[in-house]
Amino acid sequence: MNTQSRVHWLGAGLSSGPGIVALANQRGNVTIWNRTLEKAQALLQHVDSPESLRAEAFTMERLATAITPGDVVVSMLPASMHADVARMALDKGANMVTTSYLTDDMRALDGEAKSKSIAIVNECGVDPGIDHLFAHVLVDEARSAGALSGDCTVDFVSHCGGVPAVPNDFCYKFSWTPLGVLTALKNKALSIRDGVEHETVKAWTDVENIDVLGETFEVYANRDSVAYIPEYGLQDVANLRTFVRGTLRLEGWTKAWADIFATVETADMDTLRALSEKLWHDYPYAPGEQDRVLLYVALTSTKPNGEQWHGSLSLDERGSGWQTAMARTVSLAGATTIGAVLDGRIPAGVHMGAPDVAEARRWLATLAGHGIVFRGENVDLG
Repeated sequence: MNTQSRVHWLGAGLSSGPGIVALANQRGNVTIWNRTLEKAQALLQHVDSPESLRAEAFTMERLATAITPGDVVVSMLPASMHADVARMALDKGANMVTTSYLTDDMRALDGEAKSKSIAIVNECGVDPGIDHLFAHVLVDEARSAGALSGDCTVDFVSHCGGVPAVPNDFCYKFSWTPLGVLTALKNKALSIRDGVEHETVKAWTDVENIDVLGETFEVYANRDSVAYIPEYGLQDVANLRTFVRGTLRLEGWTKAWADIFATVETADMDTLRALSEKLWHDYPYAPGEQDRVLLYVALTSTKPNGEQWHGSLSLDERGSGWQTAMARTVSLAGATTIGAVLDGRIPAGVHMGAPDVAEARRWLATLAGHGIVFRGENVDLG
């Protein structure tokens, strides 16, 4: 373990607290950088030793003077800032971690990162993040069971959502500005259905009911699922019938949001901002109210004679206050990734989560040690 390197965690928002405190307690040398210093300082009361964590007012200029070679810079800032943070980290000889989606701007840094022996790790929250760990383990288990052979038909699903722990009539609540949720509804999504690519143009027009852990939820395809087929090692499966990464919502969500969809379909950005402000006012989480995060990943393989292999991994977390379920799952997964970087277990270059299944299993074991509970069906996490 490199005990001299410092972790610079940028952003003390709602999805950061538990990971910051865990890192500070276990490793020390953590600095929280936040535009509002008081918000960062609020976390200092939760650490075991005051020397393990400090808070600084964030500007890119101040950050640049503090980073030294071998440090880890963690960007929990808006996605539009990640590339600039990565550029700074590379220039300073520091590693970088972000829980956000891997973008083309980040991929373009792969060669330089390798030449400088620097690791840049993306997609290491809950979704994307823990879902990738589940997928790697399931594919490994299926392959070991001979369930990915040429005569098998394979169905893979990965669904995640953050919802109120106590359902309401709106079937949703917001822990941050609703604008991102509203704009994402208009994003196209690609998945594999019945063996061919399927495009979802508007999320609300392509919603399915599914059973997860004994409850009924609604789910719609999220972003480009097809791009993850090679990432999960399924590119050589001859009969990949289903491959979809989806967003979970409470049962009744489509009906409850009917008026929202009608507005989103034709709204300009000013209209969406106004709607976002109204929803933020009408449906926030109350202080101390519990949220819930569900993640369900499953792989089913069927032979021509009907014989099946089925495995699944899931989590169902609840939390409140500074330790909401979303904060715990996102930031503790990020903290686990940072630990792997500090320990030198991540090769140089730009990555999407854990580099292999052995590391994925190790990260899941670490998260279990933080109290995240996983449920497995026909899967060995030992």
